Amino acid sequence: MRRRSELQRAQEVATRLKDAGEELEILLEMAREGEAGVEEELAKFLRKIGPELDRIELTTKMTGEHDASNAYLEIHPGAGGTESQDWAQMLERLYLRWCERRGFDCQLIDEQPGEEAGIKSATLLVRGPYAYGYLKSENGVHRLVRISPFDAQNRRHTSFASVHVYPEVDEEVDLEIPEKDIRVDRYCSSGPGGQGVNTTYSAVRLVHIPTGIIVTCQNERSQIKNLATAMKVLKARLYELELQKREEEMEKLKGPKKEISWGNQIRSYVLQPYRMVKDLRTGFEVGDADRVLDGDIDGFIEAYLHWQAQQNSGGEPS
Repeated sequence: MRRRSELQRAQEVATRLKDAGEELEILLEMAREGEAGVEEELAKFLRKIGPELDRIELTTKMTGEHDASNAYLEIHPGAGGTESQDWAQMLERLYLRWCERRGFDCQLIDEQPGEEAGIKSATLLVRGPYAYGYLKSENGVHRLVRISPFDAQNRRHTSFASVHVYPEVDEEVDLEIPEKDIRVDRYCSSGPGGQGVNTTYSAVRLVHIPTGIIVTCQNERSQIKNLATAMKVLKARLYELELQKREEEMEKLKGPKKEISWGNQIRSYVLQPYRMVKDLRTGFEVGDADRVLDGDIDGFIEAYLHWQAQQNSGGEPS
């Protein structure tokens, strides 16, 4: 069904491009004949079709096995307590707003609130065409520099939070997880939700003993539903871990890898003493930090996809 949807979307795009090409031919013929006002109409048409052509160009760069899949996105604060937890929540809001801009469906799988402010962790499921292909650019450590709202002396603080993105695994993927390898903890959900959520053991925590991977889910009132969702997330995490191992083996055969590895700082968000957001891999930067924090990260994603394509082809990043 997923493959069918992908082919259907590709067919719809091809049909729109064919229609656009025919319309463009008509406008060009009218321009050659010197018809009045056609230049303005032609410019309007190009402004309309331009963004779609840009999107198509980007999808041609998403050639990974899972780029067309939905994506799980996890956010974790670094050391620093409330300061970093607040930054993690700012990133959560950034990605929620980005999903709204893109028209993607975003489901909050799990969220652990901080003691004073912010969050200790959050897991989102983003559904939409090429969600993983777009969001994989966000993997890594994000740094924030600002005047802390939690510092009575108004000093500048640096905070870190990590973002981990991995694809949703298809149901047909054969990945057996022995029961002895999983510990299941059940507990009361935290946060808003009413008496039915907060007083029953509906939340679920799965611990995969061999790898130490921990998955929690508390967004549903039903323990059974939370357990099913948590198992699906765990399955995706383990599948992604296996893919990483394969890639690492391939890289050992190829030699040193130029691309920045996961877990390293990838982007700086500076709010003080100046305002700028800069990606440290591509060099792409934006002076309007507020716009970026409000979810406008398409420029960073596009720059990363172009950069990654150059890396894969053996070229140097621009």
